[in-house]
Amino acid sequence: MAATLLARGGSAAARALTFGCLRQLHTVYQTVELPETHQMLCRTCRDFAEKELVPVAAQLDKEHRFPDEQVKKMGALGLLAMDVPEEYKGAGLDYLAYSIAVEEISRGCASTGVIMSVNNSLYLGPILKFGSEEQKHQWIAPFTSGDKIGCFALSEPGNGSDAGAASTVARLDGNEWVLNGTKAWITNAWDASAVVVFATTDKSQKHKGISAFLVPMPTAGLSLGKKEDKLGIRASSTANLIFEDCRIPKANLLGQQGMGFKIAMQTLDSGRIGIASQALGIAQGALDCAVDYAEKRLAFGSPISKLQAIQFKLADMALALESARLLTWRAAMLKDNGKPYTKEAAMAKLAASEAATAISHQGVLDA
Repeated sequence: MAATLLARGGSAAARALTFGCLRQLHTVYQTVELPETHQMLCRTCRDFAEKELVPVAAQLDKEHRFPDEQVKKMGALGLLAMDVPEEYKGAGLDYLAYSIAVEEISRGCASTGVIMSVNNSLYLGPILKFGSEEQKHQWIAPFTSGDKIGCFALSEPGNGSDAGAASTVARLDGNEWVLNGTKAWITNAWDASAVVVFATTDKSQKHKGISAFLVPMPTAGLSLGKKEDKLGIRASSTANLIFEDCRIPKANLLGQQGMGFKIAMQTLDSGRIGIASQALGIAQGALDCAVDYAEKRLAFGSPISKLQAIQFKLADMALALESARLLTWRAAMLKDNGKPYTKEAAMAKLAASEAATAISHQGVLDA
């Protein structure tokens, strides 16, 4: 059928066919291509988002209110430490499962999705990969239940996410590291109980002189800047972290001295899969709203979904979403199989972010 339509009508027929399947798209994604475990996870996260997040998402965003109750429930479901082994109180799942879960949570509330993403990939991720056994038990296990969450401090006011240009410095003083500097735009800053911090320990080595540290929050010498008044995703706090002679134990060095750049780059690769998945959830939520509106809004006595111009627009939105989802899943599966995925994660983040923005804008224009 699809081949016949394409042969007869070209891109117009393809768009019409896609529009006719819009209501089935997410059902197909749940039931056809995924293993049973991932299907069950998808349904669980979808139900949770519909019941626990959708009813309060707008109010959380309006009030800049952290979803404390919902985060604790997510912890109980294993969503805050998805690829962490069970020995550290994680769910022991793979990154494809993580991607699916972040999408479904973000579909209900983008703020909650980014809180989940940061805790999983940016905070727990580097500790799981580079931490000692003692560090894993100390800094991972308490951050899996939702009672505590972590954050990731790389960006600075003058250098963005360029790990090699970190102006925050750390010097060793006896059995303690002393940190000084400012980290900017830190997600979860006001609500976190620990942070992975990147600082220069040897300026002469440039990017090879960057190291990573585990810092409890609150702690002496560490203060929070004001919450950023963002345009969206406001239930997740974003603020500066200001270090002024902040002393932490020598044992809080993550990995080895000078490994910070490597840790940051590998962590950001994983983080891009999380952000891509968050964008997929936003895009799917926007498309769902657009389809629903198109079927209910009447013009000339019929739903506007029967107008070819609207059909084309919705079909293009669905195409962008499905394409980005496949890129994101590919990056996740490459990571699960131990293969390089830096390029694929970057492509997924770009495609999914652009899809989320375009679909949201087009949905507003349709209204």
